[in-house]
Amino acid sequence: MQNPSRGLFEAVANTGPEQLAPGAWLLHGFALEAGTALSMAVEHIKARAPFRHLETPGGFRMSVAMTNCGSVGWVSDRRGYRYQSCDPLSGSPWPPMPPLFAKLAAAAAQACGFPGFAPDACLVNRYAPGARLTLHQDKDERDFDSPIVSVSLGLPAIFLFGGETRSERPRRLPLQHGDVVVWGAAARLRYHGVSPVKEGCHDMLGAQRLNLTFRRAR
Repeated sequence: MQNPSRGLFEAVANTGPEQLAPGAWLLHGFALEAGTALSMAVEHIKARAPFRHLETPGGFRMSVAMTNCGSVGWVSDRRGYRYQSCDPLSGSPWPPMPPLFAKLAAAAAQACGFPGFAPDACLVNRYAPGARLTLHQDKDERDFDSPIVSVSLGLPAIFLFGGETRSERPRRLPLQHGDVVVWGAAARLRYHGVSPVKEGCHDMLGAQRLNLTFRRAR
């Protein structure tokens, strides 16, 4: 497997991070060179912990399919949103986080001024055309000092980056394969979401978008 670090840092050097707000950055193409290795790692993860459509506490089925890797994983059902160490479908621990994932997340955080980021959870979301993610905050974690690192793969999407309240109109940010968004510090609890993904076919991943979201949950 190729070492992705060189390509990652070259991408940042060539384009520079785009500041979205105090504490929030868009890294254009940061994960582009590692895209193939990342998608292969997702295949291994889903073989052990298949994608599933979770149910919200209110009884709605999420349009986004998801799974997890790391020491803990995020789940949702009628009992609420939470992190737990075992996959509720199998009762087994979540697949371990691939070293490449942790390395990428740490490098992206470092590039945005968040040194020493060591995620213990990676949410792997799969968007089919039409799937979306409504505006929400990431607030189920115990550690709000660490940033969120979000990696886009596959089909393009419109990332909605809002404010500190749901009523604030979000900024619409086009994301391409390999883009990474990092937000923390003053931006850590900003509302965010994803508009419905449009029909299309990505050269590597086909008719889907994958999103890797790294967090420090415990």
